[in-house]
Parts: sequence; structure tokens; C-alpha cells
Amino acid sequence: MTTSVSHLGGVIAATDDAVQADPKNAHAVFRASVTAHDAVASTVTLGKYSVEVDEPPALGGENKAANPVEYYLASLLSCQVVTYRVWAEKLGIVVDDIKAKAEGDLDVRGFFGFDDDVRPGFGEVRVVVTVSGPESRERYEELQKAVDDHCPVLDLTRNPTPIHTVLETA
Repeated sequence: MTTSVSHLGGVIAATDDAVQADPKNAHAVFRASVTAHDAVASTVTLGKYSVEVDEPPALGGENKAANPVEYYLASLLSCQVVTYRVWAEKLGIVVDDIKAKAEGDLDVRGFFGFDDDVRPGFGEVRVVVTVSGPESRERYEELQKAVDDHCPVLDLTRNPTPIHTVLETA
């Protein structure tokens, strides 16, 4: 994947034109819905796609699919890759290949409520991004900073996002 031959420049320009014409064009809404099944499994619908979610036996599941925090890691990494591609295009940085991996530490005492001083989510996530191409290390560091400043899923982790939950009963 060399971004200099990609179509992203056209996408970026068309989006900029649309937003400049009407700032309301910058607003996007993404939706998901879920139906629970089995002990702790669920089917998530994301537009025309669906994914299965489960937990390992230690957390009450049958390990038939990735669990929610694994999907978070997948979301983070895939968003990083997209953001690297877009910002490489914007900055004119040639990238031949991008690979990323992540791991997170989760203390289940928070999830199960065994210790309310332990957060239920990851205590730390470590991400390693490997970028290859003809540019200098300094150019790739410039790209990494742009990605860190603009990756939506990374932003969701670093900054509080208001969530409003409504409970409906049937």
C-alpha cells in the first residue's frame, strides 16, 4: 500500500469541498444495535454487517467469538491504520506498509465488582505501529503525531465522551 497512488486525496478534497459548502455536511451518525443470546454472547448489527461477541469461559462465555474489549483493540488498531493512511496522504508522506498490534491489561475485579477501586476497563493499552517506506524516521514521527491528534477511536479513549443511556422496559 503506497498512499501516493491511493484515491484518498480525492476523498479528502471532496469532503473538504462538501464541508466548506455547508458545515452540516461534517456531521456523521454511526449506529449499532445488539441482541443478547446464550449466557453472555450477543449479535451486534452495524448497518448491513453483523458480528458475534462472546466471552471466554472464565468470564461466563463459550469463547465462540471475540469479546468486547478485544473488539475495542480491533477498533483502535483499524482506526489507527485508516488515520495513518489519510494523514500520510495529507502530509505527502509515502507509506509502503502499515502493521499494528495492541494489548491491554484488564483487572476483572473491577468488572465483577470485587473491588470498586479497580476500574472495570483497561488499566493500560500498549500499541505498536510498524510503518515502512522510503521516508525518514522524522517524517514518520510527524505522521504519528498527526495520527495521535486525529484518530477518532484514540480520542474516545483519551477524552470523556458524554453517553446518555435510556432504560426502556417491555
